[in-house]
Amino acid sequence: MADERYAVGELADLGGVSRRTVRYYVHEGLIPPPLGVGRGDHYGREHLDRLLQVKALQEAGRSLDEIRQLLDGGGPAARPVVAEARPLPREVWRRLTVAPGVELHVSGDVRLPSPARLQELAAWCRLHLNGRDNTEEDDA
Repeated sequence: MADERYAVGELADLGGVSRRTVRYYVHEGLIPPPLGVGRGDHYGREHLDRLLQVKALQEAGRSLDEIRQLLDGGGPAARPVVAEARPLPREVWRRLTVAPGVELHVSGDVRLPSPARLQELAAWCRLHLNGRDNTEEDDA
């Protein structure tokens, strides 16, 4: 369809973002302002394409400032980049607080020890990592 028209909510849904994000991107100049005025304002296919382009660049790890420069500069990234964008690898990690100010990060594919062993580790951390310099004790 050559005359596609989207309300802000429809554009947001199609782009996988919130209405607030669409409005923010317009305010920041990442996507053009809507066509029309007042209650008749709407977005077209070019808005959706730009929104998807911005989202793909973000998922590729670009900051909004970098995206703005790329899109405004007309450099190589100004052409559609949906094929270039690769989602960042995601991993599940567990975070355990073992002492005040000390955390243990454990990959989701590593089996945790028993709660009793974790308590032993936490006690060791509280004893040895309490914020004071233990080098004098280690030398003795």
